[in-house]
Parts: sequence; structure tokens; C-alpha cells
Amino acid sequence: MTSSTAIDAAFDTKAERFNALSSWLGSVLNISQVTLIPVAGDASFRRYFRINHGQQSFIVMDAPPERENVESFVEVGKLFAQAGIRVPKVFECDLKRGFLLLEDFGDQAYFSVLNSNNADYFYHQAMSALEQIQCRIDASNTLLPAYDQALLKRELELFREWFLASWLALEIPGRLWRRVCQMLVQNALEQPQVCVHRDFHSRNLMVLHDDTPGVLDFQDAVIGPITYDLVSLLKDCYIEWPQHRVDAWRESYRQQLLDQGRVIDARQWQSWFDRMGIQRHLKACGIFVRLWLRDQKPQYLQDIPRVLKMLLASCRRDPEFEDFTHFLSQEVMTAVNRRRLSP
Repeated sequence: MTSSTAIDAAFDTKAERFNALSSWLGSVLNISQVTLIPVAGDASFRRYFRINHGQQSFIVMDAPPERENVESFVEVGKLFAQAGIRVPKVFECDLKRGFLLLEDFGDQAYFSVLNSNNADYFYHQAMSALEQIQCRIDASNTLLPAYDQALLKRELELFREWFLASWLALEIPGRLWRRVCQMLVQNALEQPQVCVHRDFHSRNLMVLHDDTPGVLDFQDAVIGPITYDLVSLLKDCYIEWPQHRVDAWRESYRQQLLDQGRVIDARQWQSWFDRMGIQRHLKACGIFVRLWLRDQKPQYLQDIPRVLKMLLASCRRDPEFEDFTHFLSQEVMTAVNRRRLSP
């Protein structure tokens, strides 16, 4: 199949799914005229639409079951809701075809409203929700998969395979890469293991009327390191804050956990947090390039300089990453500067 034929087939499939989705909505809402308004999507294969029915607005998710785990979305949503987390209610669903009719949380994501004046307030709300996820969901009594060594290594390999090899045509010395992976995997596995959202950041947190954050994109939740979601929030790939503010928020959350009976040494907490940031930002670099090269989604390229800046800052603070810092600053940044960060 040629690339143009593949694209035509993809469009045909989308058109067919759209027609099937419209027919399904007409049936569940008992309406003959279905008008769907596209809503900005994410890095997945899901599509979102808004539909108005009477005095109510709904979000419609189109999640091809061969690409997306719709069952996981529904089940993890129930788990989060039981813990008091505001997730969209599922009014209707067709799991076999990947169609869901959801509660509409509106258009105000944290990303669109955060500024230096209100950040303390909104992050306090977000960290309260995160505390609920970590403290109210029993990590030992759920069916969520483990964020284990194999998954951590697969995610790290995204950086080597996509960012370095496929995009920059660079090869990292094997011994150095093995050492980096070993330190980062060990860092993740030695932490207390809790429920992890995996994408707890400003584009997946919605501002609701009572200012309680509405939480989206939770279907990939796992049981993993306690700092992971906090890193996603405070070292967000889409927003950068001064280091002193990140430090203050990080310590504030440690105090929240202390109030819940989790005693973690401040230095250990910082080390776990910083190394978790290195792991997540390496993964993000690989994913952003893969989204461009494989999935034809170039919009994430603009975020790479910010992610690299945060990655380098974390590595420079850790003496054990000195050789890797040198590789990043000399080899990687030189190669990146030769590339255009646009398709």
C-alpha cells in the first residue's frame, strides 16, 4: 500500500467511524439530527466532539478499540471517582466500537489559565487531588498494572531510538546509556509505590466551577513511583516555572504526605523527584519526535527546547549524571541546533 493509499484508507475509516458514531448518538439521545463540533484532541488516536442536547452539553469520545483501551478508561474512571476525584461521568458507552458519551468539563484547562499570580492556588488544588489519588487508592488492592522495570526501560528506549537515532542520527555510548537507565530505573523502583495517573499535567487538568480540578486522560494509570505524577505537574513539558517555585511546591507536597503519615526525608525526596524528572523528560523527547515522524503530529516539536532545558538542568544538579550531562550539552544540543524544530 502506498503512502497516499494509506492516507486515503485512513480518511475512509475516519468517515465511516464518524457516520457510525453519529448514528449511535442519534439512537442513545433519541434525536434525528446530530451536530458534532470538533474539540481539540491530544497525542492519542482518540477524537473528541461536543454535542448539545436540550439544555445540556456533552463530550463524545471516538476511540478506535484497536488503538485505544476504552475499557481501561471506564474502569480507571470508576476507581478515581470512588477516591473522590472529579473525572467525567460516562452517560453512555459502546465498548465494542469505542464510542463514549461523557460529561462536559468545558474548555478551561489549567494550561490556558495558569499564570505567576494564580499558580500557587491552582497547584494547591491539583496537589490535593493528587494526594487523594495516592492515599485513597490502595496500590496493593487494584488490578492496575505495575510501572515495572520492563515498562520503565521501554519508555527510556524511546529517547535512544526516536530522539537520538531516528531524528538526530546520534548514537549514545552503550556503557553510558546502560548506566543512565540503571540509575533511573532503580530510582523509580525504590520509591513508595502508589497509584500513578501518568499524565498529570496542565493539559489534562480542567478548571471546574468549584475550582476542584477535573481530571482527564487517566486510562493509562499504573502502580508506580510516588514522585512521578508530581514531576508531571511541576516539571510540566508545556509550562516552565522558576526553580525556586518548583522547589517550594515539591516540599509543600512532601509536607502533605507527612500529614498523611508518609515520612520521607527531604533530601531523598528531592533526589527521587529530580531523577524522576530526568526519566520523564527523556521519555517525552522520544514521544514528541515519534508523534511527528510516525503519527504526523508535528505540533509537539515546539515543546522540545523547553523539555531539553529542564532535562539538562536536572542532570547538572546530579553529580552521578556528569558524563550524561556532557553528552547532552555537547553532542545532543549541537545536533538539535542543526535541526529545524518544525516539519
